[in-house]
Amino acid sequence: MTRQERADFVLRRLGQLYPDPPIPLDHSDAFTLLVAVLLSAQCTDVRVNQVTPALFKLGGTPHELAAVPVEEIESIVRPCGLGPQKARAIKELSRLLVAGHEGQVPASLEALEKLPGVGHKTAQVVMAQAFGEPSFPVDTHIHRLAQRWELTQGKSVLQTERDLKKLFPRDAWNKLHLQIIYYGREHCTARGCDGTVCEICRVCFPARQRPKRTRKA
Repeated sequence: MTRQERADFVLRRLGQLYPDPPIPLDHSDAFTLLVAVLLSAQCTDVRVNQVTPALFKLGGTPHELAAVPVEEIESIVRPCGLGPQKARAIKELSRLLVAGHEGQVPASLEALEKLPGVGHKTAQVVMAQAFGEPSFPVDTHIHRLAQRWELTQGKSVLQTERDLKKLFPRDAWNKLHLQIIYYGREHCTARGCDGTVCEICRVCFPARQRPKRTRKA
């Protein structure tokens, strides 16, 4: 299979497996999504969903969280890891949203990336899932699968993002990045599949299934 043929199969099969993939982080609006995605760095979505109800009860808007002492925020988000950094980022971005954006999350990738604690991937997730803008957020899991499926040779997530955007239609990006995440968790895990186990790997790389020849004595 060529790279494009593999991409076409991935798109078709993931569409069958996950026709309407849900957003894994619980949220009610763009702001709560932004905070949840920030907390998900080096943390599982399950843990984030366990933590955010208490955090959003404390403050569910930029105006409310900007007024909360950073120590209180940290005491809640600590289970997500990197508690001090994430707490400071949440409080400061809340303050900046109030001061510079009338308390609203900007629908601009450039503006989002200027907020503390908000990197390129986080900003793209918000643009895709909160505002419906075509984006292809690439995390370490998507990067791993894209390399395993030989859809990219990129050594960075940014290069992988550029390669995937060339292979897949723009109107599929938002859904596809979620589909790849779910498939990676359920079928093509780092330890559970070595490139020969899951369906996509077996279909795209049948040669990998050939048994290794052993030398005759």
